[in-house]
Amino acid sequence: MEVADGFPGVVPVRDSKVPTGPALAFEAGSWAAFIGELKAGRHRV
Repeated sequence: MEVADGFPGVVPVRDSKVPTGPALAFEAGSWAAFIGELKAGRHRV
């Protein structure tokens, strides 16, 4: 998984094994909340 930066208000995410494939774009606040939950250990990955 690759996460790009430098896109105001949006966080693009793609499969690093398929770099020419599609990317998902998440609203920056939603992405930050998701990462915060992972770091807090509230979800198993």
